[in-house]
Amino acid sequence: MPDQPLGFTFSERMSGGFTLGETDPEKGAKLGNDAGNILTMHGKIVIPDLDQFLASKGHPGSISGSIDFVPLGTSLPSTKGVFSLFSPTDDPNSKYMVYELGFNASNGLPYYMAGHKDVRKGPIVHLWSATTTLYTKLYQGTDTTGPVVGAGIISLGVPDLLAMVPTFHAINAKDAAQAAEVTAKFGKFFLGELWDTYVKM
Repeated sequence: MPDQPLGFTFSERMSGGFTLGETDPEKGAKLGNDAGNILTMHGKIVIPDLDQFLASKGHPGSISGSIDFVPLGTSLPSTKGVFSLFSPTDDPNSKYMVYELGFNASNGLPYYMAGHKDVRKGPIVHLWSATTTLYTKLYQGTDTTGPVVGAGIISLGVPDLLAMVPTFHAINAKDAAQAAEVTAKFGKFFLGELWDTYVKM
């Protein structure tokens, strides 16, 4: 039986101010934070085949998880998801980290959360903000073709980052040494992309 492809998985939690009825993420974040309306995304990212992931344009993986947003409900499980890391854009100086989750509110209505982190060439001091800040819109329906019914910014704080590290796991590794090799390979890619974006000008 052929060896299964080596993959990688990790979990990520992001939260921040969010406002229904707003279409601009920055305005929605400010209004949400002022009112105490916080949206939290709990996501599990799975990369089934790391070599294929690294070779693919847009570096797609899969994401599942849940949404907490009191106006719509809490612990709302995802119905579909889209994830990509350092996906090319029309701007050669910018790449997106894409996170999208569909879910049903507690009243049964479908919603679709779509967000991106804008990793853009610039001073390295902007690195933390760019890689942890998700500009997010909420659509009515099952994809981004529906009307925008909310917006905000959710982010990864230092405690969330520390909690994320223990969730790094290799998939189908034969032993601890191979698992460490897979983790290092993913880390080298991730840091390499950030180096290309923020250091190599």
